[in-house]
Amino acid sequence: MMMAIVNRSSRSMSVQAYFSLTLRVFLAVTLWGGLTVVPAYAGAPTDSMKATIDEVLRIIREKELKQPGKTDERRQQLEKVVGARFDYQEMSRRALGAHWNTLSDQEKQEFVGLFRTLLTNSYADKIETYSGEGVHYLNERTEKDYAEVRTKVLSGKTEIPLDYRLINKAEDWRVYDVVVDGVSLVNNYRGQFTKILRASSYSDLVDQLRRKSDKLKAP
Repeated sequence: MMMAIVNRSSRSMSVQAYFSLTLRVFLAVTLWGGLTVVPAYAGAPTDSMKATIDEVLRIIREKELKQPGKTDERRQQLEKVVGARFDYQEMSRRALGAHWNTLSDQEKQEFVGLFRTLLTNSYADKIETYSGEGVHYLNERTEKDYAEVRTKVLSGKTEIPLDYRLINKAEDWRVYDVVVDGVSLVNNYRGQFTKILRASSYSDLVDQLRRKSDKLKAP
């Protein structure tokens, strides 16, 4: 029996909930300037994250895009900006694990497209309902072409650790994983994908992703 990709939970939250929280936090970082702290020693990875977040906020605040009938256009712009920072191919490669190397270029392209749809639609509905929260930039760590920007989300009386893992490609820092309260988004999906591959086949996994993608795209 095929496993349902989106029904498995991690700790007390589903994968979709984690990614939805990630996007809410992603939007939150600079919305309340008085609550956001950027350390003086922040380097290129933190600067790159902040540049993307600033552009996201510009789109959210644009009055014209808040007009009725502009929802699709606003989401497309937001997905474009976030997509420029998130490396969906790298995320797909890591989520699929060793099986990635067995795929043809065409199969890899299809998988990345399906995985991207799954991820982007996990947070799309959260954008319109977002309300500001504070985030502290704690520090960043770099090692050659890899970096981690560590933050702490302030949500009411709760503090949630959230870290962005980035890789430097063509002189640009791209997100390849997000860790929420110690739980890796990529590892969470990899666990699900691995179980499906062991229980059935890659074609079954892709069929599930296609069905989920079609459902998310439906009006």
